Formats: sequence, C-alpha cells, structure tokens
Amino acid sequence: MSFASIRIVTDDLDALVAFYERVTGQKAERPAPVFAQFRGPGATLAIASTATVAMLKGALVPAANRSVFLEFEVADVDAAFAGLSVRSEDVVLEPTTMPWGNRSALVRDPDGNVVNLFRTPVSS
Repeated sequence: MSFASIRIVTDDLDALVAFYERVTGQKAERPAPVFAQFRGPGATLAIASTATVAMLKGALVPAANRSVFLEFEVADVDAAFAGLSVRSEDVVLEPTTMPWGNRSALVRDPDGNVVNLFRTPVSS
C-alpha cells in the first residue's frame, strides 16, 4: 500500500488554496474550479469544495477538525512562520524548540486546521 494523499474539504476553497500556496511555496494545480492540489515527493495535499462531496450527505463537515494536524518540514521555521503573516489568534505555538529537539511553529489555516511547520535538529 502507498499513502497517496490527504484531502481537506472546505467552504472557502480560494482562501485555503492561497494559505497552502504560502505554506508550500508552490502554485496549486487547479484541474477544476472546485478542486486544487499540491503534489509533493511523499504525497499530495488536495483541497476540495464541499460541492465535490455533496453526495456523501454530511459525512464531511468543513472547518470542524480538532484531532489532526498537517506537518510540513521546512528549512527555517522562523522564516516560514514569519512568511505566513497569520493573525495572532491563528497562532497555536510561536517558533519553539521542542524537548526532543525539533523546532516547530503551529498555526491554524483559514478553516481552523492546525499546521505544524517544523525542522528536525541539524547534526553537528
């Protein structure tokens, strides 16, 4: 089995796509007006309008996640955090060195999902 993607369903596709374009530094692929994706070496981050899952009758509820966060390894946590220009109420954790050595910053995306920008310790 190969992990292929994670998909976020949203009521505000354009806002979420703009946020993840800043996080990834990539322009989203937009094969349809209701769908966007960011392909990476490990998997794809897909973002879809609620219109794409209407047939699932409420199984997916946008902006209701409180148990999962998305993680992006970055070269410089402090610079990546500063580049997002998030509102103070969307900052979960300012750039911090964690007890296990990772440098992390946690923010909320426009739908409230937690995003971890992190860097593992550099070996000396």
